[in-house]
Amino acid sequence: MQYVGFDVYEKSIQKVGTSVVFMANEGEHDLIVVAPGEGAEDASNPGFTETEQREGAITAPLNHSNAQTLRKLFPFTAPTRGLRKDQSFGVGDRLGIATPGHIRVFEKNDVFPIFAQQSIRELNLTNRTYEDVLDAASFAVFREGFTKGFGADGDHLKTVKDVEYALSLGFTMITLDCSDHIKNGIPEENTPLPQKYQEAYLDKTFDIGEGITLSFSEAELRQSIAIYGEALDFAVDMYRRFLADGTYNADFEISIDETASITTPLQHFFVARELIQAGVSFATIAPRFCGEFQKGIDYIGDLAQFEKEIQVHAVIARHFGYKLSIHSGSDKFSVFPIIGRETRGVFHVKTAGTNWLEAMRVVAQTDPALYREVHCYALVAFDEASKYYHVTTDLSKIPDVDSLSEEELPLIFENNDSRQLIHITYGLILSKKNPDGSYTFRDKLYTLWRKQYVEYAKALEKHIGKHLALLGV
Repeated sequence: MQYVGFDVYEKSIQKVGTSVVFMANEGEHDLIVVAPGEGAEDASNPGFTETEQREGAITAPLNHSNAQTLRKLFPFTAPTRGLRKDQSFGVGDRLGIATPGHIRVFEKNDVFPIFAQQSIRELNLTNRTYEDVLDAASFAVFREGFTKGFGADGDHLKTVKDVEYALSLGFTMITLDCSDHIKNGIPEENTPLPQKYQEAYLDKTFDIGEGITLSFSEAELRQSIAIYGEALDFAVDMYRRFLADGTYNADFEISIDETASITTPLQHFFVARELIQAGVSFATIAPRFCGEFQKGIDYIGDLAQFEKEIQVHAVIARHFGYKLSIHSGSDKFSVFPIIGRETRGVFHVKTAGTNWLEAMRVVAQTDPALYREVHCYALVAFDEASKYYHVTTDLSKIPDVDSLSEEELPLIFENNDSRQLIHITYGLILSKKNPDGSYTFRDKLYTLWRKQYVEYAKALEKHIGKHLALLGV
């Protein structure tokens, strides 16, 4: 169908009454367009704001108000709950431009996508809001005609204010970050052992099926209480505040991974059992697995030990009826086959930084000079950025970008230290300003990505597709 004067995204065309609503490419930005349908003389505005008349049609910008209208008109552009499905996958889009590429992956795979997934820390570092995150996903889903459904995750939330913020906007998943309440390094002999725990756990054997039994020594029980007792109280309180009465329709994930304490299978069992005993309904738990799940690179650690432990973690999840969540899942290619096998294809995996890295790889491929500038600034900004992330980056192992040819430059993303350098400095790169207040890199980068959106979508299709393939999807 042709509409004079508009470069139409064909997959976006939808009917509303006697009008047709679609999205159009205006070069530097996209527009919503309401045009007369077949046989109609005029277009009827179904509720969009800041509209203008053009070519017999109504145009509207991609703002928050119009995103809300879009979600009312076309429910497929609004997030839904999806963690109860066997396979779900989070693809944090820090830039607000990655969803078209993600859609290419999930159109071909029966995995529920969480397109809108950001933490408060990421919002602060990128100067975005949860409105921005959700709206970007809705506009992309409309543009691409993706009707299979997607979720929105208020990721790694720690406060009442932040949980309420995400839920009030319609986010359909809350990842409760319990890390501030998890205690490390407390000698278990100093931990009180209340009578209720003695009666519930000591001198008992728990048969969780599949040939696995668990039992607690007094020291192991004290340690579990010492590390997770306060975190459990926090999780129970937040559940009762927001989700117990059904006011908000959202999945609940318990994150105990952002901490120094490795979650042993026994401690995982303790946490899950105590949550269930307290009446908490949750979809997933994210343990702190053995080894290192660092940002943007493969797993670091003993694969045999990881396989041994995740086997029990997976049995615990099956026993209680929820699924494991794997955080910092970007590029953990060596353990994906193990995760897929041991969870029997029932999992939630989160990625975020790898989508940003693919965007920067596109910069290295298409504007080497700009990439070199960004890279050199990232080296300067690394110490500041490393305050926010646990990484083992060795800057001395990163090639000198000025010594690399234009053909060699994109290969820098095969170097783990380079990946982590660019990964953790994203906020400082995007927020750096010149003396006159203008952005040093942000506007240049977004202009490039706008021009190279097809290449970026192809890169994400390949890269995230590799994640799903190795998970056994």
